[in-house]
Amino acid sequence: MSDPVVEGWTLYAVGVASTILRFYARMRVDGLRSLQAEDYLMAISIAFYTIQTTLAYNIGILAHGLANNGITDAQRAALSPSDPEYDFRIIGSKIQVAGWTIYSALIWSLKLSMLYFYTRLTPFHKYWQINPDPGNSCQAAISKPIVWVSFAANISTDIYLIAIPLPMLWGSSLKMIKKIASTIVLGAGIFVLVCATLKSVFVLVDPVNGAELAGAWGTREAFVAVMTTNLPILFPLFRVWLTPIFGSVLRSSHKTSYQYPSGFQTIGGGGRSGKSNDPSRRGPPTANPISANMSFNNSEERIVKAEAHRMDDLTDYSASKGIIVSNVVEVIHEDKKGGSSRSREGSEGSW
Repeated sequence: MSDPVVEGWTLYAVGVASTILRFYARMRVDGLRSLQAEDYLMAISIAFYTIQTTLAYNIGILAHGLANNGITDAQRAALSPSDPEYDFRIIGSKIQVAGWTIYSALIWSLKLSMLYFYTRLTPFHKYWQINPDPGNSCQAAISKPIVWVSFAANISTDIYLIAIPLPMLWGSSLKMIKKIASTIVLGAGIFVLVCATLKSVFVLVDPVNGAELAGAWGTREAFVAVMTTNLPILFPLFRVWLTPIFGSVLRSSHKTSYQYPSGFQTIGGGGRSGKSNDPSRRGPPTANPISANMSFNNSEERIVKAEAHRMDDLTDYSASKGIIVSNVVEVIHEDKKGGSSRSREGSEGSW
């Protein structure tokens, strides 16, 4: 085995051994009854640690240390799906995703175990002790440790949650007015940051009345946070309710128009202009039997069924007049002598 593999499994063995000793130290006096919540969380952490070490080992064995990183654009283009390296990189990328997930679960379960351990360092009933004075740390309304931890956690996570969707939002095909509206909704998180800041400042500056002011701003913060979390899910419902009033302004995205270089696209045929029958002036047949000048909103689904027809001797219609619809009826009469005669009727109309 290579050195990283030896190191990984050696560290894993030492970590598991220390955990076993931890449980022995806990249980040697009173058995299972001596175990606390942090001990059970430590057992869960060891399960995550086992999975993480196994994934780290397999990324070298199964994927040969490869993933979808560390490769130039030219190498990506030259790499064939039939090449074994292609499969190695896919497997490695999947292991990396799983590895980061398990890593996060491992680290946070260990942190949670430590937090449970900390709760026993200070008896919990001290938080409502009146006499003697339990000290600032146990006065929950103005406790500086609580204020600073809450403030730091709120600020960092709120900024992170605001920053995630903005690049995707402004890179989408939404109309500018919808981008601005969505940004304003997400920007409501900034008000949450302001509330969290004011709440912390009031508590730290005015220990007597600051708790009351902090409570008021905390209520406002909670309201805005609830509304900001619900609005993205309520947008589709609001769009249905308000579309009859505001029309196309509330459509989900820009319309994508398929324009032919010149003239219009006939049903099942090539592009023509006027009455010209010159084949050289016809465009290639369309893949879909619809007018090329039709535009669709990508939030709607349309199923179009049509039989392909070729149209001759059309009146010169401008593409701006919409879709040209032609109905051709051909009737064949046959008599007993084998002769036949044909009559042809046609009708045209525009939408």
